[in-house]
Amino acid sequence: MRTPHIGNRTHLVLLTAWAVLWFAIVEPSGGFSWHYLRTGGELIYGSSGDGGLNLYARHPELQMGPISFLVAGLFNPFPAEVGQVLAEALMSTLGLVVLVLAGRSAARHFLGTGTNHQRLRQRVLIAGLAFTPMWIEVSVRFAHLDDVLALFFTALAVYYLTRCNAAATGICMALALDSKPTALAFVPLLLALPKERWLRAGLWCAALVAVAWLPFFVVAPDSFAAAKFTIPNNPASALRWLGANDPQTPSWARPAQAALGLALGTIAVWRGRWAAVVLLGANARIMLDPSVYTYYTASVLLGTLLWDVCGQRRLVPWWSWIALLVLYGSVFLVPDESARGLIRLGFVVVSTAYVLFAPVRDRRERNQHRPLGRVEEEPVEGPWGPMWDPGRTRPWEARHHGAP
Repeated sequence: MRTPHIGNRTHLVLLTAWAVLWFAIVEPSGGFSWHYLRTGGELIYGSSGDGGLNLYARHPELQMGPISFLVAGLFNPFPAEVGQVLAEALMSTLGLVVLVLAGRSAARHFLGTGTNHQRLRQRVLIAGLAFTPMWIEVSVRFAHLDDVLALFFTALAVYYLTRCNAAATGICMALALDSKPTALAFVPLLLALPKERWLRAGLWCAALVAVAWLPFFVVAPDSFAAAKFTIPNNPASALRWLGANDPQTPSWARPAQAALGLALGTIAVWRGRWAAVVLLGANARIMLDPSVYTYYTASVLLGTLLWDVCGQRRLVPWWSWIALLVLYGSVFLVPDESARGLIRLGFVVVSTAYVLFAPVRDRRERNQHRPLGRVEEEPVEGPWGPMWDPGRTRPWEARHHGAP
């Protein structure tokens, strides 16, 4: 069946309109958690004993990274309501940028494989329609700037990863960690670089993480109290099905969450499936986190977006829609909290097994019997710009030295 033609920019226009619609629907009741960011933004720029480098020692409930508070503080000069709306608009816009980055990353990753550019645009559009409602959930309804920045910088790291830029990939991963510590689960993306570039990427990442976090712990050693902050163990959490019935966060839950995310991501890279790293890290979070806030699902949808457009070549990005319907839909359709926890656990188990072990067509298959001198593709207009930079990569180089 012939699919309808989508112009080079049509899908981006449609996704923008879709995001504006969701923004208009959600914004009147949005900003649920913005007061945390506003408070942190005021404290980090303040000179009182409660602020500055004493922020985490005096306010362990503020679990966001320093980059998030520095950015949040930029809205301090505005009246509270105006600053909130401006922040929500910025965060919503970053969701569209993430879709652009995902499309360009996929274009680069499939460079020289005979990729159908029209189908790629359609994949980004269909996955983006599922991604957008959850992005508005985290950026507008909850206004969690820390999650938004962590996911944005992770998507930017993927963009530079597909261009084999070790320094930029390491820097972006550091910025993600400096925005929210849970981004630690996405660090195995660095291992998808060529081995000789691991050290450079790792050093950039470690150095910028140290620059952002160490001053707080050196000046105020009590900042370690923030790592011990607990929240209630929700009856709908998957933790309950794993036997963790503690009323508060079990002491082992957060370390296990980080360890599981790192382990699964490393296995994914080892199996040649780096596009699954973000989904697996997000899965580890929703399986082992005591809370069940709907904005957690935004990280899963970024993971399914990257998997659907970079990890496989099917036209219909099933996993983005499965994640939206199962994780978000069940909140409204399943009244029993324990059943919702089982559904979350089931999604994690099934999606993890799929992305790690289900057969995926090698992106190089179509090149194996191509004559060496044949130019099958010229640089063309991809989802957002040329499929490769003609100044850096000639067609024959693209075919034989594609993105990692």
